[in-house]
Amino acid sequence: MKRIEVNPVGDREILISRDFDAPRDLVFDCWTKPHFVQQWLSGPDGWRFVSCEIDLREGGHYRYVWENQQGERMGLTGQLKEVVRPEKLVSSELFDEDWTDGEALVTAIFSEDDASRTRLTQTVRYSSSEARERALVSGMADGMEAGFARLDRMLTEMPKAS
Repeated sequence: MKRIEVNPVGDREILISRDFDAPRDLVFDCWTKPHFVQQWLSGPDGWRFVSCEIDLREGGHYRYVWENQQGERMGLTGQLKEVVRPEKLVSSELFDEDWTDGEALVTAIFSEDDASRTRLTQTVRYSSSEARERALVSGMADGMEAGFARLDRMLTEMPKAS
């Protein structure tokens, strides 16, 4: 069973890795096209996507909003700093309820092996070591793995060309 790997690096970063049995073009598309993102990045149980906007270009912005059954909303906004399809995305991220003390910088690398499997490696650089520590104990890894498991299921049902 594939599982997310989450490891602290230095005093402000987290390194996150996960493998997918699909070509990186397809994984990249599922990561960057709103109609795909809404299918797998649905947030914690009991939450649903209500807004997913992605302007996929350097300098473009993205905005995600989720809502729970009680009507509470959780939003995330960021700017794309670097877009190299299908290899790399660098972006900022900031939750509306800023529990991380400022903007984080996220670098996502999509690498493909000879068997057309993709390894996603993300480095998240937080504003402080305290923010990084809060992220590590937040249950973030479990939530991310739940989304990645949904992405796995979605990828198995898709044609292998994007």
